[in-house]
Amino acid sequence: MKIRPLQDRILVERMREEEKTKGGIIIPDSAKEKPMQGKVIAAGGGRVTEDGKKIPMDVKKGDIILFAKYSGNEVKIEDKEYLIMKEDDVLAIVED
Repeated sequence: MKIRPLQDRILVERMREEEKTKGGIIIPDSAKEKPMQGKVIAAGGGRVTEDGKKIPMDVKKGDIILFAKYSGNEVKIEDKEYLIMKEDDVLAIVED
């Protein structure tokens, strides 16, 4: 199934958190916080202003991003969990 977000929305797959702490303690799933870092799977075409001008997206497919803790809407597509969020919810793009 292909998903194409509309306007200034993006489809994000959360990155996996480490299962152990630096000291070697294994963290159970119930104690883990959901990660605030993810990979952009798909991006919309950009936002359209009131006067009809199209503003292109800063993020693109494949970018690793940081986002706000409670941002986006969770969706399940083919047994995988994703987030659909607005580009405004993205705090930063991670660059190597």
